[in-house]
Amino acid sequence: MKMDMSQYLDVFLEESKEHLGSLNQCLLELEKDSGNIDALNEIFRAAHTLKGMSSTMGFDDVADLTHHMENVLSDLKEGVLPVNSSVIDTIFQCFDRLQMIIDKIEVNGSGTMDNTDLINILENIKTGNFEAAATVEQEISTLTSISTGGDSSYQDSFAFNEYDITVLKEAVSRNFKIYNIKVAIDQGCLMKSVRAFMVFKAVEEDGEVIKSLPSAQDLDEGKFKSNFEIFVISTATAQDLEKRLGNISETSILYIQEINVESLNAQSNSRRNSDDNSSKPSSNNPDSSRSHKVKHTVRVDIDRLDNLMNLVGELVMHKGRLEQIGFSNNIDELNETIEQIDRISTDLQSVVMKVRMVPIEQVFNRFPRMVRDLARDLNKEVEFLIEGRETELDRTVIDEIGDPLVHLLRNAIDHGLESSQERLRKGKLQKGTVILRARHEGNNVYIEVEDDGGGIDTDEIITKAVDKGILTTREAEQLSREEAIELLFNPGFSTANNITDISGRGVGLDVVKTKIESLSGEIFVDSKPGQGTRFRIKLPLTLAIIQALMVSVQDEIYAIPLSSVDETTMITTSDIKMVQNQEVIMLRGSVLPLYRLGDLLSVPGQSQVDDMYVVVVRKAERQIGLVVDILIGQQEIVIKSLGRLLGGIPGLAGAIVAGDGHVRLILDITTLF
Repeated sequence: MKMDMSQYLDVFLEESKEHLGSLNQCLLELEKDSGNIDALNEIFRAAHTLKGMSSTMGFDDVADLTHHMENVLSDLKEGVLPVNSSVIDTIFQCFDRLQMIIDKIEVNGSGTMDNTDLINILENIKTGNFEAAATVEQEISTLTSISTGGDSSYQDSFAFNEYDITVLKEAVSRNFKIYNIKVAIDQGCLMKSVRAFMVFKAVEEDGEVIKSLPSAQDLDEGKFKSNFEIFVISTATAQDLEKRLGNISETSILYIQEINVESLNAQSNSRRNSDDNSSKPSSNNPDSSRSHKVKHTVRVDIDRLDNLMNLVGELVMHKGRLEQIGFSNNIDELNETIEQIDRISTDLQSVVMKVRMVPIEQVFNRFPRMVRDLARDLNKEVEFLIEGRETELDRTVIDEIGDPLVHLLRNAIDHGLESSQERLRKGKLQKGTVILRARHEGNNVYIEVEDDGGGIDTDEIITKAVDKGILTTREAEQLSREEAIELLFNPGFSTANNITDISGRGVGLDVVKTKIESLSGEIFVDSKPGQGTRFRIKLPLTLAIIQALMVSVQDEIYAIPLSSVDETTMITTSDIKMVQNQEVIMLRGSVLPLYRLGDLLSVPGQSQVDDMYVVVVRKAERQIGLVVDILIGQQEIVIKSLGRLLGGIPGLAGAIVAGDGHVRLILDITTLF
């Protein structure tokens, strides 16, 4: 009787991802140091374990591929074969293929895939026939296959990494549609590159070409046969595109198919899960001493932690209600009990917060492979350094911070770092450096992406902004360097002169800023011409329970997150001056703009008092003063979402249920600015 193995599928998937993560990490180390025997041994162990697990579960395609990998790895260990770039690239291809199969198993419960192409390469490598292996390698593509999600059987070979998925999801959120278009050019056409350009031009009337096969550069230089494919985001319908492209002579449309972006998510999530588990320290890692510390752990579903956090939040909320009842009725026995509940709930909250905190290395460890591949694509030499892997963040923030960091890293490598030749001309080291670091500072976490490239050319930014109509010539002349850099965060702004698979899409830093602000964070840019650029992200440790300053305007009470408050002060009407129709006060020698919170939020009524309180709040380097009627005091609050109907209103981050049972709004200082 055949044993039912389906009950072990979850365990198989979890452990497979851990082994793939370990394999990916060690491959990167082996590529840097071909003599790293420990990394090679770890790769062999991961492949061997995967072979045994998959064979037991009946996933023969995984077992067969890992068996042939083992044969090559065994020869590498014994010194029969050299560790060279061809071998490393092939094992990376095997890793990607295994990742795809595991992903299919996770989605469908089975993962059959023809791996003959890779097995042939491995066999040629094992016999020392590297030329034959290279020939086979050029003839195949191990890029990710995607499904349209429709009835069509179409599948093709576009490579979609995390950055591409992010761009496509952002495009869908802005009501763009995604199309895959295949175009054939007549055999007798003398100027293929011109026809390709006309296709691009027609599509870009109301959209953008995200990817092409072959690359945009090859199409521009005419390095293709008769067919090419493009991946497009557009607001047009398929019929409109077909009609428009049909007017281009000497071309014919083989197909136009709309793609479901959700079908592209599988690869991104699969790669992410694998890389999240690649944090096992290696023997040559300075942090490897941590691996000797025995820890007893248990895996807990994140939904259970979220539920636990919500329950603690409810407890904190009702604790506030009890405190108010005890204060109003002056019941000594109740007040003593409330003090005990306050202590216990605070300790419980602290424990739950620590349970939800995870090292940021779960995000960081996915980037070395991405940087390696991107550097090769751009023909740049990059030294990628990671600092502060052990810095901990709330799981909610960890899940959201990956996409912005993908944008910033690609931006640093593509826009920031110069080519090797240019660096040598400037007297710099041939290899550029990109640093990704994290650190705690108070109740915040700072994440930085720094490069030692050419810095930001503000003149180029201003010129582009004027060309795009974002600024007038007169406004451009009065712009400071800091204000010019802020233009980079404008929607659709790009300084790239040519649209490639990496740059010029106009979907980039505005997405980063939007995501960071949705996490109640801020982003800053420091750049020195010729020396490099640093992007700094400031994030709260957690998004669930925060400290807030409660203020009153008329009969309304609002919560201002304490992380945005610099100080409070009291003023009188006589302290207020008018400068260019703006109320201001002098605060320790500096001019502070004043805004009456009641006017900003359209609170009915008008304050008639002479004495007013000012809450000084900050966004980046800018301060303003919010005029309120009463400062109620500091309070621990549990953030509740406003829901789909009211979500996204500028100036509001959410709501709380106060101790008196009333709903109070939480101000979002970042969007209020």
